[in-house]
Amino acid sequence: MLEFNEQEDGRFLKGHGGDTSNAAIAAARQGASVGYLTRLGQDDFGDEFLKLWQHEGVDTSQVIRDPVARTGIYFVSHNEKGHSFTYMRKGSAASLISPPDIPEDYVSKARILHVSGISQAISASAADTVFAAIEVCRNAGGWVSYDTNLRPNLWPLERARAVTHAAMARAHIALPGLEDAVLLTGLTDPDAIADFYLNLGCEIVALTLGKEGTLIALPNERRRVPGQPVTPVDATAAGDTFDGAFLAEMAAGRDPYEAAKYANAAAALSTQGYGAVAPMPRRPDVERFLNEGKAA
Repeated sequence: MLEFNEQEDGRFLKGHGGDTSNAAIAAARQGASVGYLTRLGQDDFGDEFLKLWQHEGVDTSQVIRDPVARTGIYFVSHNEKGHSFTYMRKGSAASLISPPDIPEDYVSKARILHVSGISQAISASAADTVFAAIEVCRNAGGWVSYDTNLRPNLWPLERARAVTHAAMARAHIALPGLEDAVLLTGLTDPDAIADFYLNLGCEIVALTLGKEGTLIALPNERRRVPGQPVTPVDATAAGDTFDGAFLAEMAAGRDPYEAAKYANAAAALSTQGYGAVAPMPRRPDVERFLNEGKAA
């Protein structure tokens, strides 16, 4: 979705959002080979997204252009409690995606398929598409990554629980945020939440804890990986940046603890500017931050 992010002077800065799109760009900026699957309107906003992804090195060969439905938009506002979102997404091109849109040969070649709760919340057909893509990836021997990314205004909590739990049961890598996980599982203790997702069948749980870092849990081992301290300006897409950086590191052969340390740093750096995409760091920025302990 096209993003309009409120600035200190009250004006709105145009940018690009969408959680899985953000994660794809974050991963590409860390050097991963990334492709993106979605539907866009045949409008100027859709053209902007194609140019963005192509500029970032994200393969767009499987993006579908819808001749009728528009590209979605959303607004980000800021107050003393943080940031809030207003979405204009209903009936958008992306929400009309359906299982026949899945390019099975393409998905079968992926080492990791990343999907999210938002991917499934925007419509029933989108939810079905995610489940179908998961099976294609799994059947081909790929791994599935799932971020709960709960948006209560998109669907009732009970449906969100049912769908995300079912998807997590087919995922290898769970990427929940603590606030989402508390609502979805009814649990408050991070270790209990990690156990919940491991018991569903996930092999790696990366539970993000905000400034406290990340709990990495495997069936037989777990560690808390500290966060990287910064003074945040705008936390929009910090979680998506974590996802993309974490998955890029995993695809490069890092262990989950190393990947989390790197992703924590990338997410911290992404909060140093406004918008979803513009502040996302590239690999040299993250490595410098890790080595020197300060943002550029």
